[in-house]
Amino acid sequence: MAARDYYEVLGIARDADPETVKKAYRKLALQFHPDRNPDDKAAEDKFKEASEAYEVLSDPSKRQAYDAYGMDGLRGIGYGGVTDVRDIFTHFQDLFGDFFGVGGFGGGGRQSPGVRGRDVKTRVTLSFAESANGAKREMALELPIPCEDCKGSGVAKGTKPETCSGCRGTGQYSTRRGAFLFSTTCPRCGGSGQIVRTPCEACEGSGERVSEKKVVVSIPAGIADGMTLKVSGQGEPGRQGGPAGHLYVGVRVEPHERLVRDGDDLFVEVAITFPQAALGAKVSIPTLEGDFEVEVPAGAQPGDVVVLHGRGMPRVGGRGRGELRVILRVVVPKRLSKKQRDIIQKLSEEKE
Repeated sequence: MAARDYYEVLGIARDADPETVKKAYRKLALQFHPDRNPDDKAAEDKFKEASEAYEVLSDPSKRQAYDAYGMDGLRGIGYGGVTDVRDIFTHFQDLFGDFFGVGGFGGGGRQSPGVRGRDVKTRVTLSFAESANGAKREMALELPIPCEDCKGSGVAKGTKPETCSGCRGTGQYSTRRGAFLFSTTCPRCGGSGQIVRTPCEACEGSGERVSEKKVVVSIPAGIADGMTLKVSGQGEPGRQGGPAGHLYVGVRVEPHERLVRDGDDLFVEVAITFPQAALGAKVSIPTLEGDFEVEVPAGAQPGDVVVLHGRGMPRVGGRGRGELRVILRVVVPKRLSKKQRDIIQKLSEEKE
């Protein structure tokens, strides 16, 4: 089934500001919250749909890609949508704290499957040609990995962590307010459910050490300056069996010497002489594939535009290309020879 328009899902206009987007999501999140609608698959689906719409429209890069290219634009930057309700609460933990006053998701007393790894952000600079054709880049990231000495437990060899007496190993405190069951992270154990009395000396109890990780990122053809790619599961590793975070790659595209991009279209200005404008001519212009000869029609006027369909930037998602618009600029010479002046003088005396 095709996804509904995200603006329609949240019931907002396409020019809605961030605060309006947040308020619309808050209303739907309260209405379809899983704790308020236990064992209701339809409500859960609506909750996920609203959360997906909010994740896209609250993020400037995702919103830009969605507004320009729809779902193809999101797929082009690596966004795959919401699949798990638990991931929603992890991703919007601060937001749900604003909404509900605490962690926001009781889940009927269910214990968290682990702590999701933190997201990692980096940047890549592309040439104009790479943005047009797509590219693969290997990126070296410094990420924490489990300590070899303690196998990631943070506990010294020969010792074991103790079960937290504050939350009895759940990592959370749960409180009921009317029809809602809310959970908040246990302040004593930090949500791990365990207390380490004798920390590992190698990692000072963190359970981690920093290691370099190389990630190959596929950059789709047509990506624009300012967009952000999401590479799922390539962020910091999770703890206690939790999923890894995501890698977000900000894209900067170097400008072309002559071509200027506007959306999927390209623009280039070409200078022609008065005789070329009057009589017509073939002139060479730069394109993504190299130099190309374009036909200037006889009688061309300054500022006229010659449109070449399918010669612009590839659309993210692989659905065709934009246009290349050639803007004609008629150059008037500042100095003339006597012969040129006589010819132009005679031409000016001619009657149409």
